[in-house]
Amino acid sequence: MEIVSEKVERGVVEQRFDLHAGDDVVPGIRWSVEGATGPRPTVLIGHGGTQHKRAPYVLTLGRRLVRHLGYTAVALDAPGHGERVTDPELAERRRQALEARIAAGPGPGAPAIGPEEAREWVERVTTGVAEWKALLDELDPRDGGGRYGYWGVSMGTLIGLPFVASDRRIVAAVLGLAGLGNRPGAASFEQSARALQVPVLLVLQWDDELVPRAAGLDLFDAIGSREKTLHVNPGGHVAIPGFEMQSHEDFFLRHLGSAGS
Repeated sequence: MEIVSEKVERGVVEQRFDLHAGDDVVPGIRWSVEGATGPRPTVLIGHGGTQHKRAPYVLTLGRRLVRHLGYTAVALDAPGHGERVTDPELAERRRQALEARIAAGPGPGAPAIGPEEAREWVERVTTGVAEWKALLDELDPRDGGGRYGYWGVSMGTLIGLPFVASDRRIVAAVLGLAGLGNRPGAASFEQSARALQVPVLLVLQWDDELVPRAAGLDLFDAIGSREKTLHVNPGGHVAIPGFEMQSHEDFFLRHLGSAGS
């Protein structure tokens, strides 16, 4: 992990870094408490589709976890996103298509995609899972003290849920805006959901334009964790109420403990 730049703002140290994972260089950000000493819980933050590590809600959550809980937070650009976009025109078309689906209102779920896009999606998930594992390998265990959590909704869940299910270093996860269905890799995703053992807070939107209501509820039912909680709010895919961030903080504090314990 190579630190590229560092700045401090209102007690939060923000480090831009490059993670070397396999043949790829993965851009990331780490937020931590200025002058912190000793082990502190660390939360990994996965962004949604067509977004990136500096999306406004990612920045807000990362800084809140530092300022409110004294935690460390880390975000990565997912494959094909943020600084890893290799075809800006294609990325823009996909962003516009996603926004058009949201504007059209709730429907039957994701439209059918071609074999090339399906292969690309499965590869993105597989690569994304491997990169989160590589990040944990690189993080100084003294930073997290063995207490790692994961937060990610929408694509952050489609990549993050298999990651959490396959890596025992993650002890609690906030997931959501996803469901079971017939998209590429659906059987593997469901298998991962049933394999989950850590406490999970699942966040859904009752009027989600991208995830049918029944698919989200099916995902909650499939999650194998003995401790799982479902938060559902009215509104669409990008309308999670701001007050839910406090719920997420409370969840992590309950399962990761305080920065000083």
